[in-house]
Amino acid sequence: MVNGSDFVPKECFFTKGVGRHSQKLMSFELALRDAGIEKQNLVRVSSIYPATCKIIPMKEGQAKLKPGQITFVVLAEAATDEPNRLICAGVGLAIPKSHDHGYIAEHHGFGMSEKRVEDLVEDLAATMLATTLGIPFDADKAWDEREQQYQMSGEIVRTRAVVQTAEGDKTGLWTSVVAAVVFIL
Repeated sequence: MVNGSDFVPKECFFTKGVGRHSQKLMSFELALRDAGIEKQNLVRVSSIYPATCKIIPMKEGQAKLKPGQITFVVLAEAATDEPNRLICAGVGLAIPKSHDHGYIAEHHGFGMSEKRVEDLVEDLAATMLATTLGIPFDADKAWDEREQQYQMSGEIVRTRAVVQTAEGDKTGLWTSVVAAVVFIL
């Protein structure tokens, strides 16, 4: 019998990748390979970051994974076979000062620069966290302004993101991008 507390991640790492192939599935596989998580059975989970979870370097985290292992991830992915079409995938994290969980937000789409996606996913994560903490915010303000407001509240201590963008292959191959937070139990 599995104890529910065994399913609270102790560590996590951020990763990203891009892949290109004539078949969409293979381009996704190649993006997972580029991210170093192709040997896992990935299970997508929602976006709660446990307060006791420690962020570790990607290489350290990858070394703790076993081929075939069930691995929980917050995953963003996008794909296109349109030449030159800009695709993006990103995940952002907001960590609170003194509460039991943070938030991870994911976004995938088209036509957005890496910086724009990075700001968006950090903003989404911080806004979700701010609403649970009762921190007032103005949704019409730009992320840079809200980020300052969140930091001044003293409740949100850190945000971070990982983003992968790519242009669709000029010859029409499928291009896939992934960004993920990978949990280690």
